Amino acid sequence: MPIDWTKIEHPIHEFRPFASRRSTVYGTKGMVACSQPLAAEAGLEILRRGGNAADAAVAISAALNVTEPSSCGIGGDAFCLYYDASSQEVCGLNGSGRAPKKISIDIVRDSGVHGSNIPATSMHSVTVPGAAAAWVDVVESFGSGVVSFADIMTPAILLAEEGVPVSELHSHAWQRAEELIKNASPNYRAMLLNGKAPQPGEIMTFPDLARTFQALVHRGKDGFYSGYVAQAIVDLVSKGGGVMELSDLADHSSTLVQPVSYTYQGDITLYECPPNGQGLTALMTLGILEALENLGRIAPILSMEHNSAEYAHAIIEALRLSFADTQFYVTDPELVNIPVDQLLSQDYLHRRAELFDPHQASQKIQHGYPLHTSDTVQFSVTDKWGNGCSFVQSNYAGFGTGAIPEGCGFTLQNRGSGFNLTPGHPNQLMGGKRPYHTIMPAIATHGKDLFLVYGVMGGFMQPQGHVQVLLNILRGYTPQAALDAPRFCILPPLPDSEPPTSQTGEINATIFVDSDFSDSTIISLQKLGHNIQKVWRFGHSTLGRGQIIQSIQKNPQIWAAGSDPRSDGHAIAQI
Repeated sequence: MPIDWTKIEHPIHEFRPFASRRSTVYGTKGMVACSQPLAAEAGLEILRRGGNAADAAVAISAALNVTEPSSCGIGGDAFCLYYDASSQEVCGLNGSGRAPKKISIDIVRDSGVHGSNIPATSMHSVTVPGAAAAWVDVVESFGSGVVSFADIMTPAILLAEEGVPVSELHSHAWQRAEELIKNASPNYRAMLLNGKAPQPGEIMTFPDLARTFQALVHRGKDGFYSGYVAQAIVDLVSKGGGVMELSDLADHSSTLVQPVSYTYQGDITLYECPPNGQGLTALMTLGILEALENLGRIAPILSMEHNSAEYAHAIIEALRLSFADTQFYVTDPELVNIPVDQLLSQDYLHRRAELFDPHQASQKIQHGYPLHTSDTVQFSVTDKWGNGCSFVQSNYAGFGTGAIPEGCGFTLQNRGSGFNLTPGHPNQLMGGKRPYHTIMPAIATHGKDLFLVYGVMGGFMQPQGHVQVLLNILRGYTPQAALDAPRFCILPPLPDSEPPTSQTGEINATIFVDSDFSDSTIISLQKLGHNIQKVWRFGHSTLGRGQIIQSIQKNPQIWAAGSDPRSDGHAIAQI
């Protein structure tokens, strides 16, 4: 069905198909949409000083280490997509780290691990943190050159030194992780307040983290990947039985990447980072949905009633088909050939679409299933020149391992849990290799013009959120309404259900749905064979937390932005 651009390009008009919980924010200069207000202000400060969207994104990323350490940190990884308004091109950066060179499946097995993945609290799950290098490289590759790296890091350093009052939802996440932090390392006090997770409004300071930031400013990447920070990381991992060495950190590098993309309905091109990120899942899902329409297996998806059983069933099944492939194929492309072009080819997408049954949920889909969700931050930035930056960073599971290197003020990620411990699997654990990665920034263009800078954070919810939110926008929702609207998420089987096996790849996953989903829709989905569970209150974080900035007009430029009510943040415009 052709997209009705009279509804899409001007959401400031009266077309409001979904009643949003709060207003969309509009601006004509720079915009920030972020999960933490103080971090958003850090980005605005850099925009006001003449920095561009990439400069501001790094300032926000660093500030989020202080305002939301349960979700991200300099001990984790980062990915970035950048739209250059002058060239009208989308560029990308992969800031994910690699496994220690000496690690192997045998070493992990000898430590007592029997499953297909490394446990999230094991020091074997620690990969080299990539965020620090990503910040430096994003500024060097995409930044304005007007503001220095020291300028960009200053707001985060001040926040860490002076302290920040803890926000409500983040406090809840902190309390859930209190025991993890206490048990993970002797340095747990650096991430707690008088030995406890902070309550909403209590002030947390991070003097060790401020020193880590200053080392990065004064010595560049060497300030993190050599010297006392690197030594503290290696010492902590070694004490926990890991095999990381100083050379693993010293040899780390980010990678500039060419984004992968899919053009939907002939007008909208969605850009994602290529593997080892999972952005391919969102692209394949859009392609399968379009193939289903072309084959006459479903009505045009945008003509269906929003979040009806028919609508949800089509998207859920397309996602399952996509995940089955990407969970198998996505890994480090520097070490394994990944058939990206074939997976996105019209022929293959049509063959996958032919497996869709409109009358029942699929019981057997080859190659794996979505794993557990995790905590991540995504934020969107645009500037007065029309550039856009979508940035995602993560510790992986909450505070990651929860382990804090002595004197550094951050926790180490457990991204190595994304490896598979089955010999011969494309994503099998291997020394010096990047694992399957969940975090995925997104940019969409209309033709070559910037259309959306957005993302939905939260582990394996991310591609599911990218598809649902994009379809909401194409349906005519404002950015804020597109995020407010009820969502659903495929997650693993409930603890008392029969788990899928790696041999058959059977999927008996639970579909978590927003509490606003109607009972009639849920009953209809259950009749199709879906295992449905509603989420309430803090459980809404299961459905991801998104940020959107939409370009609704050029010459003069008008931006429209929204921030997910499932997080603590907001969208804000530069004046």
